Parts: sequence; structure tokens; C-alpha cells
Amino acid sequence: MSIDLDRVFKALANPVRREICDELRTRPLTTKQLCECFPQRDRCTVMQHLRVLEGAGLVVPIRKGRERINHLDAMPIQAIHERWIGPHAAQAASALLQLKQAIE
Repeated sequence: MSIDLDRVFKALANPVRREICDELRTRPLTTKQLCECFPQRDRCTVMQHLRVLEGAGLVVPIRKGRERINHLDAMPIQAIHERWIGPHAAQAASALLQLKQAIE
């Protein structure tokens, strides 16, 4: 599976979509439940944001009858971490270890 990081970054650039991901982080929600989390937005707007998240591979919808249950897929975020954050964090940890050893 190839992850299109441009689509992931575009999806996460929007604060509403990040809020949707935050809501889905702890448990899957139906579209109705997600809409209830955002009473200031209409259902069509929430659905548009869900489509962008789905296109980026961040949300996986499972249909059960008439319900659509939305699950967060953290793999695209993990890919970002592995590519940019992980190597920098490892370098920072190594530098701190060297500093600690030099002080001791």
C-alpha cells in the first residue's frame, strides 16, 4: 500500500479535519455521531471533510446497513512520523546522551 503524503498533509492542514481525527482517535463513530460532535456544522460539511480524510487514507468507513461507521487509520500519520519526526528525534536523543556523557 502506497501512502500519498501530499494528500495526508492537505487533509491534516484543515483544523476541522484534525478535530474529526481527534474524535475518531479513541473509538470509531457513525457519521451521525460525528455530526453530533460538530453541531455548528451541517451534515454535508462534515461529510465533505470525511471524504477528504478518506481520500487521504486517514478514515476508513465500514457500512453496516444504513450506518457508516468511521474508523481512524493512523498508518499515514505513522508514515509521516517515520519519515520526518523519528530520525530527528533519534538525533536529538543521541545528542542529549552525548551531552550527558560529557557532563558526567
